Amino acid sequence: MHFDDRLATVLRHRAAGERAARTQFRQLIDLLGERPQAGDRSLKAAAYLRLIALGEMIPVESRAALVAESGWRFRNPDLVKWFGSAAPAVAAGALYRAHLTGTEWQDLIPKLPIRARGFLRHRRDLPDEAVQMLDRLGVQDRALPMPDILELGEDAVLDSPEAEKPAPLAEATEPEPFALSPANDADEPLAEPASENPSGIRALVERIDAFQRHRGERTPAGDAPSLPLAELHQPAERKELASFAFGTDSQGKIDWAEPEIAPMVTGLDLAAVHTAPDTAEDVAAAFLNRQPLRDLPIQLRGAARITGDWVVDAAPRFTRIEGRFQGYVGRFRRAVSGSEDTVQAAADRLRQLLHELRTPVNAMQGYAEVIQQQLFGPTPHEYRALAAAIAGDSARILAGFDELDRLARLESGDLDLDPGEADFAAIARTQVEQLQSVLSPRVARFDASFGEDRAPLALAQAEAEVLAWRLLATLAGAIGAGEAVKLAFEVENGQLALRAQLPASLKAAADIFSTETRVGGGTLSAGIFGAGFSLRLARAETRAAGGDLARVDDWLVLSLPLLTPADSLPSPMGQPDRAAG
Repeated sequence: MHFDDRLATVLRHRAAGERAARTQFRQLIDLLGERPQAGDRSLKAAAYLRLIALGEMIPVESRAALVAESGWRFRNPDLVKWFGSAAPAVAAGALYRAHLTGTEWQDLIPKLPIRARGFLRHRRDLPDEAVQMLDRLGVQDRALPMPDILELGEDAVLDSPEAEKPAPLAEATEPEPFALSPANDADEPLAEPASENPSGIRALVERIDAFQRHRGERTPAGDAPSLPLAELHQPAERKELASFAFGTDSQGKIDWAEPEIAPMVTGLDLAAVHTAPDTAEDVAAAFLNRQPLRDLPIQLRGAARITGDWVVDAAPRFTRIEGRFQGYVGRFRRAVSGSEDTVQAAADRLRQLLHELRTPVNAMQGYAEVIQQQLFGPTPHEYRALAAAIAGDSARILAGFDELDRLARLESGDLDLDPGEADFAAIARTQVEQLQSVLSPRVARFDASFGEDRAPLALAQAEAEVLAWRLLATLAGAIGAGEAVKLAFEVENGQLALRAQLPASLKAAADIFSTETRVGGGTLSAGIFGAGFSLRLARAETRAAGGDLARVDDWLVLSLPLLTPADSLPSPMGQPDRAAG
């Protein structure tokens, strides 16, 4: 598998000076400017926070020059939106280099500040959808539009050369009254002079006021003016806000947030609104000692989009030269049920850690295989033996990482087992026979009574084989010399029950699913994390299949729902109970 870790690699380095900051600024906008792709959202949020920090090190003129370089093509709406809230010179350069689709412009333009929309009006290569959206928002060029030409009174002659020459204001003592165009229903003049001999400027002002007043009166009822975008979705129909980034000052008050959320949360004091009284001392100590905030519960009140329970994660930031505390930067995220939130957060952290660990292990395995296979030239046998051992250890470590990732995804509900049809009884019989040949040199055995019954499950053949082997091989690895373990197989009331007597090495464990019992050697192994982890993973797989794995006294009981004849060859949509676990 290949991972695009360019963004993580850039964020791993710190810019020590302005020159390094400019280089990293270029790298980040180059990576973020690509088309939106699937990836770690927290990593992308960290990239935007790094851009903010770099912006404090680079002058506005330099940033504007960087963004205005001819090589950029920003195709990510999120980056364009972020640039739209930057300084005017930077925003103008970024919006000139933005290349989005018509649909993306339609969604983005209403979210841009009014100043940024004005920059877009000067572009002549925008899609039609973007131009239409700007028109609907009332974004026009800087010049005033030309006035409508109205028909003058009977005494005015527009075609004559004299009529085109304006009269001096001092001589305009008797202004011609306006007459409505034939399209209107009124025949009377718009206004009469306020006095018999008004001054030229006064007469001109009165004519303008009369024109504007009567133009408003003749507006048809069906064309009544409305606010821009009044026909679009109302704020109540907006997509629910799931998270947003923020920053605070040194006192803990929010002084920056994402543009669409900033007016709702600016000035909020994090130290005063957390909703867990038992954590008040911890929060106060974190603020005093400038420590990170983790899973801080917050309850917001105010606008409908932010009202509710939130969880805050934030990290302190300091000036680079003096090291002075500047405040916190972090993210608000919607709070969910306590258990679900804890499990999901732990699973996300574990999977991110595994992603970081796989890269060096893959590299070690690759170099070891190069040496062992002599791809670059002859290698002494001693070095080849060491390389083969390193490659084997790397493979076992990667297998352990895969098991950790599978457990995290199963317990957080992010992974479903592949559906299909498999005879679990036939699989168990075959695997017990294979294990008997391994146990016989130790004078150990399985006392199994399976019979000839079938036990069809709504699982793919490979998934059923992995589940059976994980359970049976873990038990076989824990069996001591000369020990016999009983296995019983029952099919009743649409349920399969496989009962296995616990070996002596597992009976003493208080929690069989967390014991660290490991086998000292041999051909069977419970994995690098021990028997407890393997059984816990087997329990997670069983629950994902709609069953359960539990300890009952000195027995381990596996129960799974059987596939009835009417449900043969099910589809994922046909097994809602099984899919829900």
